[in-house]
Amino acid sequence: MSQTRAYAAYAPDQLLAPFQFERRQPRPDDVAIEILYCGVCHSDLHFARDDWGMSRYPVVPGHEIVGRVIAVGDQVTRFQAGDLVGVGCMVDSCRHCQPCRDGVEQFCLEGFTMTYGSDDHQDGTLTQGGYSDNIVVSERFVLRMPEGIDLASAAPILCAGITTYSPLKHYGVKAGHKVGVIGMGGLGHMGVKLAKALGAEVTVFTRSESKVDEARGHGADHVVVSTDLAQMDAVAETFDFMLDTVPVQHDLNPYLAALKYDGTHILVGLLDPIEPAINAFNLVFKRRVLAGSLIGGIQETQELLDFCAEHNIRCDIEMLDIHDINEAYARMEKGDVRYRFVIDMASLKKA
Repeated sequence: MSQTRAYAAYAPDQLLAPFQFERRQPRPDDVAIEILYCGVCHSDLHFARDDWGMSRYPVVPGHEIVGRVIAVGDQVTRFQAGDLVGVGCMVDSCRHCQPCRDGVEQFCLEGFTMTYGSDDHQDGTLTQGGYSDNIVVSERFVLRMPEGIDLASAAPILCAGITTYSPLKHYGVKAGHKVGVIGMGGLGHMGVKLAKALGAEVTVFTRSESKVDEARGHGADHVVVSTDLAQMDAVAETFDFMLDTVPVQHDLNPYLAALKYDGTHILVGLLDPIEPAINAFNLVFKRRVLAGSLIGGIQETQELLDFCAEHNIRCDIEMLDIHDINEAYARMEKGDVRYRFVIDMASLKKA
């Protein structure tokens, strides 16, 4: 076992604080990784606060991990010490069900093993995440950092990036399509960049007039202020896809009305019941589809990293020292981050 230094949530009403625990020794197919950077996801905040009623304490958050390989098990063939790698939202799955065989481990019928807060499939221990100095992960769930990619800004690609890329690819977004991106946070700004790189004409929907120039700066072709009814009426029945990144309850009906017939509205942010209710007329009379999507499989995530390196796509980040994590959480609750915090894990040695 290896001693690991970290920051953890000890209870839902307590600030994150230093924590030490033992990582397992690498199994034959494991890769041991020194963590260099770790993104801060809104899911980390939910877990720390037990908003979903599934947290077990102490819990070390962090599932947007970039690091350097320091050791490998004797069955590992794809990595060696010194390689730059990433670990995203999953560290294992059953590996034998149909979704796992199809390369969509996020839909594992037995439930994928989350990078933190899950029971390890093999020994039942609780997984702990990337707000730490090292992690041990099966080779099958480790990603290679492509040459030339910016390591710090690549960390959120492993969650925010794949969450938006996977549905765009699954539903076949390509040149000639008109895509609306609802919301301009960590997910939304990546959705704009990725949809543009796939060749789509992209429109950002925002409630804030102040974000119009910002959205255009990220490559949006058009911006619609969704609180302006005239602007919404002007785009009725014009879009092939809506990528909905808003994580809180909101009215989907105006956005469904903006889709063409056979258009698809894809939820990637909302996990709560839809409120207000959907008017079924908006679906039935135009054969529209309301869909959802959850991160992406390992092969697809590697494809995304390579795609981002090829197209020079970066997540916009604000670098953070680990001892400022509680301030970052407070700012994240207020929406005061453009667009993703990333922890420089070298700061853990000083904390």
